[in-house]
Amino acid sequence: MPLYVIVGAGATGSAAARLLADAGERVRLVTRRGTGPAHDRIERVAADATDTARLIELTHGAATLFNCAMPAYDRWPSEFPPLAASVLAAAERSGADYVMLGNTYGYGPVDRPATEDLPMAPTSVKGRVRARMWQDALAAHEAGRVRVTEVRASDYLGAGAYSPFTLMVGSQVLRSAPVSYPGDTDAPHSWTYTGDAARALIAAARNEKSWGRAWHVPSTSEATVRELAARLALAAGVPAPELTHMTRTELREIGRADSVMAEFPEMLYLYDRPHILDASLTAAVFNLTPTAIDAVLAEMAAEHG
Repeated sequence: MPLYVIVGAGATGSAAARLLADAGERVRLVTRRGTGPAHDRIERVAADATDTARLIELTHGAATLFNCAMPAYDRWPSEFPPLAASVLAAAERSGADYVMLGNTYGYGPVDRPATEDLPMAPTSVKGRVRARMWQDALAAHEAGRVRVTEVRASDYLGAGAYSPFTLMVGSQVLRSAPVSYPGDTDAPHSWTYTGDAARALIAAARNEKSWGRAWHVPSTSEATVRELAARLALAAGVPAPELTHMTRTELREIGRADSVMAEFPEMLYLYDRPHILDASLTAAVFNLTPTAIDAVLAEMAAEHG
């Protein structure tokens, strides 16, 4: 029976661990504090993934190493590069296949539906971090040192999801509080359900066509923030939210006291215009369909119920 090692127990890493364990697979979930879902087939290990020697030991004999780790948003430039380098080295040294959970930051601004073959053209600090992680891993793949693929998601929805919507909109809607959002509330936007991202990670690990390229997670919705907020309120049985536009000046003022919010201004290009992912290739090759948005919103409402 193969062993799957997952680094990171956020919403997507935890969902992937549960899916594999429920399917009868052995899972080793690695986090700094040994957290993650409780399951007979999930071994939770407390370890620092930047300790390459320890991670190689934990990955020995594994079929696949999944990198679902996510440092604090305001510490990406300092913490992501050494973490990514360590996980890549562990995959190389252990002989495990390497599946990365990524996002769209590396593309930079795109004025059409984004496809996976777009070149890396980041315009932000965090985009350059993500692009370098993929480029380093792809170089290792092309050199024959490891098999690599990356599954790229848009902004997350679902219980425990972390995204501008959940932070600035969803939490306010569920408290029946006014919503102030820094992007265009009427721009279509691709939203990724964490469970769908987990299914895409596993599908990529099991498909021989996946290696050496990236894949987009099929989106649960392309609704505007205004529509999504209204539907979340309906699912939760709370009043429809009042939405206002947060100016860049207001966002920067908030960022003076909040280091995470201070990171959003450079990423506003994702939210002040339509941002759509084309995941048709992933859907066809992996035979994946997204979870219905109403089920996702119901899950979010129940989490705060």
